Amino acid sequence: MTVTSLTARLKAQARAEGFAACGIAPADAAPETAERLRDWLASGAHGEMEWMMSRAHHRERPKALWPEVRSLIMLGMSYAPKEDPLRLESETDIGRISVYAQGKDYHDVVKKALKRLARWLVAEAERDDAKADVKVFVDTAPVMEKPLSAAAGIGWQGKHTNLLNREQGNWLFLGAIYTTLDLEADPPGEDHCGSCTRCQTACPTDAFPAPYRLDARRCISYLTIEHKGPIPEEFREAMGNRIYGCDDCLAVCPWNKFAEQARANRLFSARAELAAPKLADLLALDDAEFRTIFAGSPIKRIGRNRMTRNCLIAAGNSGDSALVEPVKALLDDPDETVRDAAEWAIERLA
Repeated sequence: MTVTSLTARLKAQARAEGFAACGIAPADAAPETAERLRDWLASGAHGEMEWMMSRAHHRERPKALWPEVRSLIMLGMSYAPKEDPLRLESETDIGRISVYAQGKDYHDVVKKALKRLARWLVAEAERDDAKADVKVFVDTAPVMEKPLSAAAGIGWQGKHTNLLNREQGNWLFLGAIYTTLDLEADPPGEDHCGSCTRCQTACPTDAFPAPYRLDARRCISYLTIEHKGPIPEEFREAMGNRIYGCDDCLAVCPWNKFAEQARANRLFSARAELAAPKLADLLALDDAEFRTIFAGSPIKRIGRNRMTRNCLIAAGNSGDSALVEPVKALLDDPDETVRDAAEWAIERLA
């Protein structure tokens, strides 16, 4: 079996496993990533995400994480939404949850597909009397998925720093299979953003100091998910009714118009209770109820207190007098950050 035929069959198998894009890069791909990462971390733009700093040496290049790796199989699975995420912007009594978190936890779905594909690859190599060692990664490992995916030709990093694909838009979960096999590499992806700046101007908090550069400390996704303390007041009004993540820079990208076929993927269809949850209902949740409702969702990891904080900010922005009583009930909450947000929301609603 030739390397070329194995590569072609691998890509066909990846499609059969539900991946919308598959490309291969050599283990030394994207060497410029190391310097860019160092500069970004030195600027402090990673905020409280200390895990970015603590394993930066592993992120800088694939061989630092696994010295034996020879080929990088980069994959994208579409989670393109059926409806425009921006349609709920004016629905002030509901909380907006990022598209990626409305359905099944992508960590589980993507990792299972990666493992099946990796097992297939090992078996195919054995049939050709070759030995293939593999490792699979999705999001939680120190892997720079976006620049490596661009190096593998499945797209390019747009001005919003996320990966873009001409056929799938930017609604892609990324995963990787590292292998000791020498596979045929694909040419790197080419930038097709052109003069477009829609993602830059759509950002509610001006989180892009320059095209292709993100300051996480100003990003609503970071503030609602990664940031643990009180939301800085300068960003609270701009958050609107976003309570978990933000899709604005993704939703306005014109390349998404080609993602119609991607919407056939039903693995990540929104759960009814997460598509447009009422703020009043979310504000009433205790810890046990929070865990029950968000079981099987990536939202669960931020905990009840952080979610309640986010919902209080949204309530304060709503102008909805019906939320005054649910907010008042949290003024004496045991959590200091929740109390701070409740006080701010009451002042706004009053």
